[in-house]
Formats: sequence, structure tokens, C-alpha cells
Amino acid sequence: MDQVHRLVELMARLRAEGGCPWDREQTHESLKPYLLEECYEVLEAVDSGHPAKLCEELGDLLLQIVFHAELAAEEGRFDLQAIARCIADKLEHRHPHVFGTVQVRDSDEVVDNWEVLKRAEPRNADRASALDGVPHVLPALARATAVQKAAAKVGFDWPDAAGPAAKVEEELQELAAAREQADVRRTADEWGDLFFALVNLTRFARVDAEEALRVATQRFEERFRAVERMADEQGRQLSAMTLEEMDVLWEAVKSEVASRQSSEDG
Repeated sequence: MDQVHRLVELMARLRAEGGCPWDREQTHESLKPYLLEECYEVLEAVDSGHPAKLCEELGDLLLQIVFHAELAAEEGRFDLQAIARCIADKLEHRHPHVFGTVQVRDSDEVVDNWEVLKRAEPRNADRASALDGVPHVLPALARATAVQKAAAKVGFDWPDAAGPAAKVEEELQELAAAREQADVRRTADEWGDLFFALVNLTRFARVDAEEALRVATQRFEERFRAVERMADEQGRQLSAMTLEEMDVLWEAVKSEVASRQSSEDG
């Protein structure tokens, strides 16, 4: 039996009379946290570099799609075949350089054509703003990037990186002024403006702000755990150490990591 067909049948069985009580209770709304969680677990699997782990996590994500498809099928709205047909039709329509006669010079022109075709589609006809379609539920950094890209597509953008770089400096000065005045609300606003400006600058550098911060946080976590291990090997607790003593361990960990990376690169 085709494994996708098998999965669809299993999901239908779980939802049917006499199936799983938990599965039978779920709705599109109740499944939202699981869908989000599975997306992040796929990203983590990609970072791990383990094909088996990625395969497993993609399966978990596929289950969420099949689950939503089953719920919709029970309501007589659509099923997994309709979902597949929808995306297949969209891919063909938005790739006329592959499935049609359109000629493109590079990937940038592919993206430009994609946006033109997307805006012309009936489902997007009622979008009054260039920002319509940017999901509000995106993480803050990712949404800032998406909003900036959407505005840039209609020409509302800096001509080069000098603009956002100067804006970062301006926002730093405004933040310093707000902090000096001890204006709590204005300080919070200025922090937001600074983050937004930094996202803009990363966009010009072709760096994904969300991914960059995620990797930086992961790097800090790995180093901090190594500091904890090093302190434990010395029979010490971080909570009983001074900041200067912890910094010595931190620098030792950084040197160890740099040495290991240099050896691997060599």
C-alpha cells in the first residue's frame, strides 16, 4: 500500500467511531500549538545534520497536515488530495520559466515574477495593502523581516545598506536619550525601533535575523553548559563564584572551541 494512502487511512480510523478518544476531540484550533511545535522540531532536526532525525520530524509535521485534512474532509470542505492539487497548481502557475515559455536571467527575476503572478491571483485580489498577507503570528524578528520585505517590493526601501546602518546609529542615540530621561514608555519604544532597524540592516546583509539570533542563542547555551561542566569538574558551583571567576571559565571554553574548529578546518 502507498504509505501516504496508509497514513490517511490511519488518521481516518483514529477519528472514526471507536477510534482514539484524544484524536476524536481535536479541532483545527486545538491542533495549532502542535503544528507550531512540529515546525520548530523540524528546524532543530535540520540543524542536527542527522537524516534519520529529519525524516522522523518531517513525518510528525506531515501528520499535522494529514490531521487537518481529515478534519476538513469530515466537514465536507477539502481533503489531502485537494491540498496537494492546490499547491501543485500554484507551483506550475508560478514557475512559467519551467512549465511555460517565459525566460529568466537569474533567481532574482524568478522571485520578481513570482510576486507579480501572486498578486494577480484571484485570492489576493482583495489585498488593499502591500503588507496584507504577512502573518501576525510570526515571531517578532521574522515578522519584522517579512514586513520590511513586503514594503521593499513596492519601492519603500533604502537604496543601499548605508541607510539602515545610519538608522541603527540614530536609534541608539534616541535610546540613550530616553534612558537618560528615565522615560520608561519611551525607552521601550526606542528599544523596539532599534530592533527593527537592526533587522533592516541584517536584511541588506542577506542575513536572516530570526535565524541569526537563534544560532547565537544556541551558541551561548552550548558555551554556558560547557562552563557549568568545567566548574563541576573543579568541584565548584557557578552560584558560589564571582563574575570574574566565571569569565575565566568562559574564555577557556571559547579558546577550546576555537582550537577545535581550527583543527577541524585544517
